Amino acid sequence: MTDKQEELRKLPSVDRLMQHPDVAVRLETDGREAVLDAIRTTLEKMRAEISAGSPYPGDAELVQRIQARLASTMRPTLRPVINATGVILHTNLGRAPLSEETLQAMRRVGLGYSNLEFDLEAGHRGSRYVHAESLLCRLSGAEAALLVNNNAGAVLLVLSALARGREVIISRGQLVEIGGGFRIPEVMAQSGATLVEVGTTNRTYVSDYAAAITERTVALMRVHSSNFRVIGFTHQPSLAEMVQLARERGLWLFDDLGSGCLMDTQRFGLAHEPTVQESIAQGADVVTFSGDKLLGGPQAGIIVGKAELIERLRRHPLTRALRVDKTTIAGIQANLLHYVRGEALTKIPIWRMIAMPVEEITARARALLEALGPSGARCELIPGRSMIGGGSLPEESLPTTLIALPEGDATSLAAALRLGEPPIVAHIQDGRVVLDLRTVLPEEEQALIGRLRELL
Repeated sequence: MTDKQEELRKLPSVDRLMQHPDVAVRLETDGREAVLDAIRTTLEKMRAEISAGSPYPGDAELVQRIQARLASTMRPTLRPVINATGVILHTNLGRAPLSEETLQAMRRVGLGYSNLEFDLEAGHRGSRYVHAESLLCRLSGAEAALLVNNNAGAVLLVLSALARGREVIISRGQLVEIGGGFRIPEVMAQSGATLVEVGTTNRTYVSDYAAAITERTVALMRVHSSNFRVIGFTHQPSLAEMVQLARERGLWLFDDLGSGCLMDTQRFGLAHEPTVQESIAQGADVVTFSGDKLLGGPQAGIIVGKAELIERLRRHPLTRALRVDKTTIAGIQANLLHYVRGEALTKIPIWRMIAMPVEEITARARALLEALGPSGARCELIPGRSMIGGGSLPEESLPTTLIALPEGDATSLAAALRLGEPPIVAHIQDGRVVLDLRTVLPEEEQALIGRLRELL
């Protein structure tokens, strides 16, 4: 008998491993099938290692690997992380964190039954689309509103229902690519509408739109450049100019705002971001925007505008495919109530972050370093900039104070932060890992301190 065969004979059976106390205890928490799969997979890998020349490491090591396998396979892949990047609307990290009231509303509706599509007064079937509509109309000034699953879906629905087989005129400077490689021209083509490009990348005039109008034209469209900025020798007509031309020619005006801003961003030292209220007030027939960007709520596509057009969208078959569930509706409704009550700056996390003065961030950073003790003395506070992110206010940033961790192998340290529990996502600047507390929620600070103590 060869040495490899001797080592292979040392491997315990599946039944014996099932009876091991450290494995048997997992049967109640993880289930028999998961435990069996972990044992068989681990045994298979160990047989391969032994066949390659490695000795059998012993039962204790084998059981540890089985437990590690269970921990890995039974842990959800979607996990909370601490965002220490300073990017407020971080698309890869889930964009807007939700307010406590929003989460409570979603939980209450999700726990049991609700009047999602039931009219309690009349006692018969109702519509899921009425629940957030009055709040959206009150805040935006629009006649009617509709929720779908995201803003790309909102644009697709508007074009499919109102412009299929007709022409929609858009500036070449607004043919943007949104997240994940999706491009506005491709979304428009999918809708069945014909895209008519006018002007140039950097300069488009209202006369360009006027010259392109034909008997097949149904609408002019503006797409807000929410995730990029063209500077220098540029021109785009104002929304008011486009609305006036549309009215003169009997056309509709579609305005894709993207970010869904309801607040004046200039009060925080940022550039002006077009608001939904402004678009409606200036005469746009249909306005589309996201729920999870500057609105600060759950992911959704929101459409507001003229009642007759919104009703046509509501009846379109695509609306069924794009509809939102009860928890999203409850979350959007609760988030909108913050604006109605005038408490957005104190209740909605992204607006708290945007409004947070640099002095407060500095004080938090100093307190964190003190809590770290000797390790904190090796860190340094340096000035920096927090980005808005998430396809909103491109290139706009806010002053902040960064915590620069000790010099060393920054790549390894950043990886160690990400791979622990809870994961911490930071970034590397000038060869050092830096943390921005603007995007770290106050209730996450103790966990952040604990992880830093381990690593430093």
